[in-house]
Amino acid sequence: MSETLIECRGLQVGHGGRAILPPIDLEIGRGQLWVIMGRNGNGKTTLFRTLLGLLPAVGGRLTHAPGLSLAYVPQRAQLDPIYPALAREVVAMGLLRGRSFLRAGRGESRFIAEALERVGAAELSDRPFRELSEGQKQRVLLARTLLSRPQLALLDEPTSAMDEVAERQALSHLDWLRREHGTSVLIVSHHIGLMRELAERAVLLDASCGEVEVGAIAQVVGSRLFAHNYGPPAPLLAQAAATEARG
Repeated sequence: MSETLIECRGLQVGHGGRAILPPIDLEIGRGQLWVIMGRNGNGKTTLFRTLLGLLPAVGGRLTHAPGLSLAYVPQRAQLDPIYPALAREVVAMGLLRGRSFLRAGRGESRFIAEALERVGAAELSDRPFRELSEGQKQRVLLARTLLSRPQLALLDEPTSAMDEVAERQALSHLDWLRREHGTSVLIVSHHIGLMRELAERAVLLDASCGEVEVGAIAQVVGSRLFAHNYGPPAPLLAQAAATEARG
């Protein structure tokens, strides 16, 4: 049995003391890859922010493993747009250990360059982060996550501004981080076909119906709630297979 990093028992998430979803039970183990699914406005980001401790739980119990190291890539870059950091300096934040990211050593600079190279963003190294496109910013933030090698990485639609090829590459890097370093990954994604290939477990949220489905990815994709939100899974998976064949 894998080490438990986050445990939720009857967890209720929401705003102003009002729950927007029914109680959620889930247990995130070391090295697992979870996908959070649901249409826009159904509580995915609220759940993320609660798991991170940025929002208080409305009810239930949320437990983090002692000393748990977390990394978070938001849906859109949330660094101050006037912040004068270069892309490589943003990536260097993944190395912070009580010192300035502006003084990365020579050896550390090599790791920063390798992280940028891994996500296909080596050419962005010396460009101001604030001048990058949304897709480029997400690549840089993903490189920072790879560099920090957290125990648990939470990514809120990190590939939403990428094309299909870039999205597949980015998700393969996250899978590499999980396999090579035991990092658990919790990701919000609308690319159901691709996530069906990579994820082991899933959470499907539907605030409008007041329902949540948690379990193995095959179980969730085959559920009544999934069909209600996305239609039968077969066309989605067939489309993913056709895309893979063209690639």
